[in-house]
Amino acid sequence: MDVSSAYLEDAKSQFRKMKKLAEDAVAQVQDEELVQRLDPESNSIALIMRHMAGNLRSRFTDFLTTDGEKPNRHRDGEFEEFREMTRRNVVDDWESGWRVLFGALDTLTPGDLLRDVFIRGERHSVMQALDRQLTHHSYHVGQIVFLAKHLRSAEWRSLSIPRKRS
Repeated sequence: MDVSSAYLEDAKSQFRKMKKLAEDAVAQVQDEELVQRLDPESNSIALIMRHMAGNLRSRFTDFLTTDGEKPNRHRDGEFEEFREMTRRNVVDDWESGWRVLFGALDTLTPGDLLRDVFIRGERHSVMQALDRQLTHHSYHVGQIVFLAKHLRSAEWRSLSIPRKRS
């Protein structure tokens, strides 16, 4: 396998791991905790998930041919609570964003990695755009895991190696 093919496979693998890590954390929280904020300036897990999904849809819809910041995206609205913030609605939205990402990744070929794409008018290679997305989503997955662990406290089940068991 050449380096470009290996990179694409690893990027898909890392996105899958990241998605699973967030979902394993979310599975531990109660429905009311999913929408709980630590303070008025904080985002709930549900809002972070909504933002991530909106970001994925914007960045990876027509990934190779249009700017990754779509004119119909309302980023600020991703951080506003809405009346129907049920687990089902949040998860459905989350899944829709990831479907767009994985659909776009499945169409990429090793030859695409050095093609130019744009995000907010800024030129990136496909590889740079993927790295940017991995970094951005890692940040938010960390937030989700932190919030879930905080909210579950003593009931938290470790997603990696539990304390004092390494």
